[in-house]
Amino acid sequence: MTGKSKKQKRVVGDIVRTDLGDEFHTYGRVLDEAMFAFYDCRVKDELPIDQIISCPILFYIPVMAYAVTRGYWKVVGHAPLDDVLKNPPPRFMQDALRPEVFSIYEKGKIRPATKEECSGLEREAGWSPEHVEDRLRDHYAGRKNKWVESLKMKI
Repeated sequence: MTGKSKKQKRVVGDIVRTDLGDEFHTYGRVLDEAMFAFYDCRVKDELPIDQIISCPILFYIPVMAYAVTRGYWKVVGHAPLDDVLKNPPPRFMQDALRPEVFSIYEKGKIRPATKEECSGLEREAGWSPEHVEDRLRDHYAGRKNKWVESLKMKI
């Protein structure tokens, strides 16, 4: 974690730097609602904005607002969102008391869904910046992430 710095506003389209330790970092993008997209670009040097936004997306997840508003992740730039980033993938929800009941959360709406429709989707969950950083480090180390594993569909 970068640690607290000055307060910032959470603005859709902003690009944030996420430190990963050992002098490496990557970048994320502020999307609508609580969503973020994280780029696949683990680097030691600062990248220009156009190079950052041309990197592939690793994953899309909702992240607690304080990751930006409390300055844990520094805003390093801004660019308008393309259509893909304006429409992140849906996420699934699974009823804790009735695990056979599923729904899909997409664009602020929830609809019933089958287990098959939910297969392969991320679980709807608010991520802390620390857990996102763990997930990114684990991705680059080639190991499973305990937070991702804990959010997998329960069968």
